[in-house]
Parts: sequence; structure tokens; C-alpha cells
Amino acid sequence: MIRIVNERPADIAGREALLDRIMPERFQKPSEQLRAGRLPARGLAFVARDGGRLVGSVRLWNVEAGGRPALLLGPLAVDCGTQGKGIGGGLMQVALARAAAAGHAAVILVGDPEYYARFGFTADPASGLVMPGPVDRRRFLGLELGSNALRGASGRVIATGEPDRVFRKAA
Repeated sequence: MIRIVNERPADIAGREALLDRIMPERFQKPSEQLRAGRLPARGLAFVARDGGRLVGSVRLWNVEAGGRPALLLGPLAVDCGTQGKGIGGGLMQVALARAAAAGHAAVILVGDPEYYARFGFTADPASGLVMPGPVDRRRFLGLELGSNALRGASGRVIATGEPDRVFRKAA
């Protein structure tokens, strides 16, 4: 039975091993520049477990998007052996519901528009925003959890999250 729960410090090694298997190139992505050296937004890091095994992960990060508070979602990862079972969708639903319940108004990400459209993400809310490195504009997506949270937003996306003084991962 798959359970989605808040990430705990004991999950760090399993989460990093999963990400290393699924997304070994993640450290070269512009989104990683925003995550590096930061903690995820408080209460917005989740893992999926199949019994005692960690099989999925998603985290949200505090950013400023063109001068407006927002969250950066990612990475979303599901173990190869459990893909296609709705784990990624479940992680997304929990993450977005908790972000909305915590009062966050907007979420941005860089990802597959065909996958993320089912959660309400489109390119329009992010159209005036600029990531810290090159991204395929078609894959730069936003979701407004609050009314017009990103309408007219323009400018650079910058990290605003709390520094992580413990965990260090070599790129």
C-alpha cells in the first residue's frame, strides 16, 4: 500500500538515492540553482512509501517570481519500478493541496506540459518570468492557487528559502 507522508530527516538518504537514479542530471538544471543550499518550504516536502521503501518524492521551495512570493515545485520523482501507479499524481495532489492550505498563492515549475496540465499548470502565468539559466519556455509553467497571483508578473525568479546549514551535495 502506497502512503504519502511528510518527509523526515531519516528520508534524506533514500530521497537522494532515488533522485540520483531517476535524475542524475538534476544538478545542471536552472531549477537546482534556486534549490541549492536551501531548505524546502516549511511543511512542503513529501515522500511516497510502499511499505518501508521510499518510492517517490516531491518538494516545494520558496522563491520570488518577478517580485511576488511563489513556490518552485521539484523535483518530482517516482521509482522506475512503481511508475504508472499514480504515485506522481498523488504526490502532486498532496503537495498542491497543502501549499494552498498554507496560504501560498502560486507555484511554478519547469517540466513536461502534457503531464502537469492535468494539475492546472500552463505556460501563461510564467510567461513574464525568467529563470536563472536557460529553459525551454514551453516547459516553464505556473499555477495560480490564489486569484491572479502571477498575473502580469515579470522578472527574475530568485530563491528566498531558508538556508540549509546541514546537508551538502556535491554537484
